Amino acid sequence: MVAAKNTIWLCPGQGAQTVGMARDLAERFPEARQTLEAIDETLGFPLSRLMFDGPEGELTATQNAQPAILAHSAAVFAVVGPKIDGAAVAAAGHSLGEYSAYIAAGALASTDAAALVRRRGELMQQAGTERPGTMAAVLGLATAEVEAACHAASSGGAVVVAANLNAPDQTVISGDPDAVAKAGAACKARGAKRVVPLKVSGAFHSSLMAPAANHLRVALERAPFRDPAFPVIANATAEPVRDATRARRLLADQLTAPVRWVTCMQRAAELAGPGARFVEVGPGNVLAGLLRRIVPGASVTSLGTADDVATFLEVA
Repeated sequence: MVAAKNTIWLCPGQGAQTVGMARDLAERFPEARQTLEAIDETLGFPLSRLMFDGPEGELTATQNAQPAILAHSAAVFAVVGPKIDGAAVAAAGHSLGEYSAYIAAGALASTDAAALVRRRGELMQQAGTERPGTMAAVLGLATAEVEAACHAASSGGAVVVAANLNAPDQTVISGDPDAVAKAGAACKARGAKRVVPLKVSGAFHSSLMAPAANHLRVALERAPFRDPAFPVIANATAEPVRDATRARRLLADQLTAPVRWVTCMQRAAELAGPGARFVEVGPGNVLAGLLRRIVPGASVTSLGTADDVATFLEVA
């Protein structure tokens, strides 16, 4: 059994997908393979084959990328979760990763969560088709400055907002394409080091996703949620969620609300106390990098590959 330490699970969001993801986990750990197979069966198509073999263009599509990233996280949880032995005290996930966090907390079965995020991705894709939008990452500028630039660029019915508050100097903006371009130019004028357009199919975490949020709310109400075994820090509020009713509401709100990641990490660190460890579960290590900028000195490990998992289980 892994040594008991206060553990906070971190679960990545869209953009972390890569062809070949989770293949080594399925090959080495029966629990991971069984989890992926169960998700394939629930979704009614071989998602794991798409994860393993691509093609990349199909894997990157919103309705596929979201369940793929969740499935990767769930496969890791299936191996390491039972061995934590009650040491987990909180979980948080970035955007779609919040669903993975509820898997970790025992509030959602991985198959039910995969079906939800598949539906979520379809709805977001549809909303982006009906009212095209875009997103851009603003690097090297304080969030307050970015928010001011967005406010000034939102006029005449055009919308642009600070959508992902990822780090003190990294904010993603989202909205109508012209407004995003205008806000990006204003951010550069205010001293941003870079403004990087993102390859996305819509203006996520903005009011342009309202139609998707309304339909998602129905799917969430029908999903078999349980109260989480430990708190999940909600993107929309950066506060701990301890009951299923509130979880459903905030997951729907999340589509149109900003991801308050900086505050989420600060709140998680407060809940866990000194000496806690953060464990990123799923593809990549983006969240570990952000955490080091938000909570200096935090202990963080990324578990994305079979070797990562094996090492964690040996030395953690």
